[in-house]
Order: sequence, then C-alpha cells, then structure tokens
Amino acid sequence: MKFYVGIHQPALAKHFDRAFISINRLWGRKRPVICGEWILDSGAFHEIEMFGDYRHDPALYASEVNRLARLNPGLIAAVSQDWMCEGFILDKTGLAITDHQRLTIERYDALAAKVRGVYLMPVLQGYAPQSYVAHIDQYGDRLALGAYVGVGSLCKRNGDMRKIEAVIRTIKQARPDLQLHGFGLKLTALRSGEVREGLASADSLAWSWSARRQGRDANNWREAHRFVRRVETMPVQLALRLA
Repeated sequence: MKFYVGIHQPALAKHFDRAFISINRLWGRKRPVICGEWILDSGAFHEIEMFGDYRHDPALYASEVNRLARLNPGLIAAVSQDWMCEGFILDKTGLAITDHQRLTIERYDALAAKVRGVYLMPVLQGYAPQSYVAHIDQYGDRLALGAYVGVGSLCKRNGDMRKIEAVIRTIKQARPDLQLHGFGLKLTALRSGEVREGLASADSLAWSWSARRQGRDANNWREAHRFVRRVETMPVQLALRLA
C-alpha cells in the first residue's frame, strides 16, 4: 500500500516522496509543487460540511485541475468532486445516500468531459458495506477493469477498524480488480492487515490534528515525516471481522 501524507502547505511537499494536497490550498498557485508524486484532493469534505454544496462548479474545478496538471508533472491523479454519506453530512444537505451517490456520479461525468492530462479519480460513496456495491453498479462501465478508485466516507469511522475492513472487504469481493484509495485514514485503521492488503493507497492528515491538539506546530514537516515513518514501520494486526 502506498501512503500519501496529507499536508496543508504545498511548499512542504518537497520533503516527501508522496503527498496529498487539497485544491483549497492550490487555487491560482503559479509555482509547481515539488514532490515525487502527489494527488490533488477536491476538498469535498470541507465544501459539503461547511456549505452543504460545492462553491465551485465542475467546469471551474476542471479548469484548475488542467492548469495544475500542466504545471506539475508529479501530479498523478485528481479526485472527483464527490458527496460524502455520513449521517451528519446527510443532515446538512437534507438528502439521502442515494441522492449523494447520484450527485457523485453526475459530478464525475461533468468533470470527465473536461479534465485533461491527469487521471480523474472516481469515488465510491455509501455507508453500509453493500451500499458501496450498489454505487459500483450505478457507475457501470465508467469503472474500467483495474480502475483506481477512491473509497469515501471512511474518515469518521477510524475508531473501529472493523467497520472500515468490512467496507473494503465487500468492495473487493464485488470488484477484486479495483485499485482502491482510502481517504483520511488514521493509525487505527492503517494498522489493519486487511485494510493495507485491500488498498492500493491511502492518505492521512492525522499527524497535523494530533500536533495541534498537543500544542505543537500543525504544519511542521518533521511531524509529518515522523507519522510517515510510523505508517511504514508499524506492525499490522490481523483482521477483527464483524459478526
């Protein structure tokens, strides 16, 4: 499993082989991001949690993705503008999981027609494991054999890795060919052998939140580097399957 460290400040990317950076930190940036390889996040969680919708339409996001792709040869993927399905997010929008799944695909289609020069990462959404399989079915042939696909609505379930294991296991049973990316995972989930075996990649900003809570610098690249080393060297745990 490849690990992409989440960072707030694009200038810190030069200290890492792989990074995960939000579009909200890159709008209009004229300098390239110096990094071995990095993934551009759509800022979905911030947008939907704070505003209940996206402030930027697909055409504007696609235009910025295309500009950043031309500027940054290390950019390997841009995440589509998905709609998360946690309960508090549904309360915010007043919509159902099926609505968020539909909106996620509509955004993907709109972006796929305009994004050029970089891979557009589709995102699977749902909450119960089988709802992700339903979303796979809704995508249909958009998800080619071996597609690199994000798995959303995981970050608020880091406290119980069995729930994340169940989601990943169910997706892989339905489509073992998919190369999955886990968004916003913490050490609890990243210790799971099943999570690590089921994912092609994952990202995390947990190091920053931890540093802030403990009164340290939440943008110190050395804090992030220590977190990366922990992810790379910590022992994994056997799966604790839900009954």
